[in-house]
Amino acid sequence: MSRLNLDDFSDLIERPDSGTRRDAEERRERLVVPPGALGRLDELGEWLSAAQGAVPVRPVERPRVVLFAGDHGVAGLDVSGRPAGSTYELVRAVLDGASPVAVLARCTGVPVRVVDAGLDCDPELLPADVVRHRVRRGSGRIDVEDALTPEEAERAVRLGMAIADEEADSGTDLVVLGDLSVGGTTPASTLIAALCGTDASVVTGRGGAGIDDLAWMRKCAAIRDALRRARPVLGDQLELLAAVGGADLAATTGFLLQSAVRRMPVILDGVVSAACALVAQRAAFRAPDWWLAGQVSGEPAQSKALDRMALNPLLDHGVTVGEGTGALLALPLVRAAAAFAAELPEKDRAEKDHAEDAEDAAGAAGAEGAADLPERDLPREN
Repeated sequence: MSRLNLDDFSDLIERPDSGTRRDAEERRERLVVPPGALGRLDELGEWLSAAQGAVPVRPVERPRVVLFAGDHGVAGLDVSGRPAGSTYELVRAVLDGASPVAVLARCTGVPVRVVDAGLDCDPELLPADVVRHRVRRGSGRIDVEDALTPEEAERAVRLGMAIADEEADSGTDLVVLGDLSVGGTTPASTLIAALCGTDASVVTGRGGAGIDDLAWMRKCAAIRDALRRARPVLGDQLELLAAVGGADLAATTGFLLQSAVRRMPVILDGVVSAACALVAQRAAFRAPDWWLAGQVSGEPAQSKALDRMALNPLLDHGVTVGEGTGALLALPLVRAAAAFAAELPEKDRAEKDHAEDAEDAAGAAGAEGAADLPERDLPREN
């Protein structure tokens, strides 16, 4: 198998159909609801129409939540609000239907898929279909060592690509992308700081579970040390993921790139998916045209990454729980935009229907009046 070069994706990924988008914009101008009255939903409907290559846009009928899971050695420095190596508990909660994303997925009727890319637990603790893809058990402590070997990084990226192909082949028409990890915001923030050329203190947040000031300082120091290791390999995205990423982050990056190749739209969740998207953009500049930013997570690194990719989040409700929850909350907006774009009548059609209804009503009224005339006033046959 030849070595994977992420830069090759630049030639494989095309933008959503601009001609279709123009047709969608023209159709929007003809709808009975004035342009702009639906706010950002107009833009969403046009984006989805271009992604599908269809006017009017088709409804989103087969969305799926995809969560890549992994543990990170840097969590051993107490930089997270959860114990190191406990991501499998988050996975178990999702599978048992007891986590926020599982509850929301259940009430919206969206299936959830969990992929173990690098959990640090015995495989017997989880179902075989979850753990069968695992690249390695946990990722290295990025402040002092590589997260992955080059071979593991490539395997993880190819794993994400394979999952994207499976979803596209099965008919999934939109993916809500999230992560399940303990310590994952630390490598994500490192990747974003490295690619945006910023200092550790600018990107260090409190994580989904929340940390105190001492833990924040430990996290900031870990990102600072990891940044020193990241900067020499900035020219190669695969080496960067191996140095300061992780199996779940590398798999997510591969998934995003291959989803764009397969023309499958994706809603991003928090800082982890934003970091992977930024790495993917570095490889293929057209790829972000296939993604939406679902929500603001409150992580400063996420804001940096989304600004760099010119992605404007759909929601800002202060949701920090992760797991794809914020992105899934944005799905009803996308579905609503598709419904408005497809089902609202056009002005000409509505006016024609109104005129026909008025003509029918007038005809019916005339016939009724004639029937009520006295017999002597009715015309007689010769």
